[in-house]
Amino acid sequence: MVSYLRGLPSETERKNGWTLAEAAGDDGPQGMQRLLNHCLWDVDAMRDDVRDAVVEHPGDPERGILIPDETGFLKKGVWSAGVARQYSGTAGRIENSQVGVFLAYGSGKGRALIDRELYLPKERTSNRDRCRAAGIGDDVEFTTKPDLGLRMLKRAVESGIPFGWVTADEAYGQTSRIRVWLEVHDIPHVLAVPKSQMVMTMEFFGQARAHKLIGELPDDAWTRLSCGDGAHGPREYDWAATAIRPWRREGWNHWLMARRPHRPYGYRLLHMLLPGRDSTSDLSQRFGGSRRRLCRGFRRRFWSR
Repeated sequence: MVSYLRGLPSETERKNGWTLAEAAGDDGPQGMQRLLNHCLWDVDAMRDDVRDAVVEHPGDPERGILIPDETGFLKKGVWSAGVARQYSGTAGRIENSQVGVFLAYGSGKGRALIDRELYLPKERTSNRDRCRAAGIGDDVEFTTKPDLGLRMLKRAVESGIPFGWVTADEAYGQTSRIRVWLEVHDIPHVLAVPKSQMVMTMEFFGQARAHKLIGELPDDAWTRLSCGDGAHGPREYDWAATAIRPWRREGWNHWLMARRPHRPYGYRLLHMLLPGRDSTSDLSQRFGGSRRRLCRGFRRRFWSR
């Protein structure tokens, strides 16, 4: 079992009974095949065990972060569940691939992927014979990637995993039902949103597109801050934040924050709901290197310290 699990995230190009047995130093594939063919597998129970291990080791109720995001797995065949010609972040283009939506957990003590959902394109869920051939039940319907991410966030909250806030990319930040669910459950969050995102201004019933609101900020509203060291030194950006949403509960603040490179072109816009009164420096640190933890998790695909 241990050799098999170690083989899954290994650099072995194709993973089957023969290649995993060879990587483990076995004389033949009989042991691996017996493990795969005759043992009872419960993938959800394994997921829960991984999550419990995270609670025991890198869990942090104040600085822990939950990060939903997706990644692609390039495939040569067409019969694996969910395979289709679709955009893959791994390749950076449309390729024959599977796409998985993952929930990562990160803190100063470590990082881990703690949940997963396979994304099934609509062309696959509409073909029930194809689904049955791939072992997908008739009760499985088409679900968008943001809704898969929300499903995993709900599971994490129900499990009682200790965390302080949630962050996610534009695909999830622009989905209002995710933001509403997080706010209803008093979960602080920092979510990227597109430039065209409509936000509530501080004026009575006022609305504006995010990039317009940030573009109206004066030059002295921008502060140069580092969000951690990169491969080529400190990763410094200019940051600015403006309050949004005048209707709010006491003790909670809504912010629209922008991050840009040193030269003033291009913004990364962040929609925030956070308790307390934070400075621009505090807000930037909230987002800072949090997503780099997820990228490392995708590269390694196992917990590290």
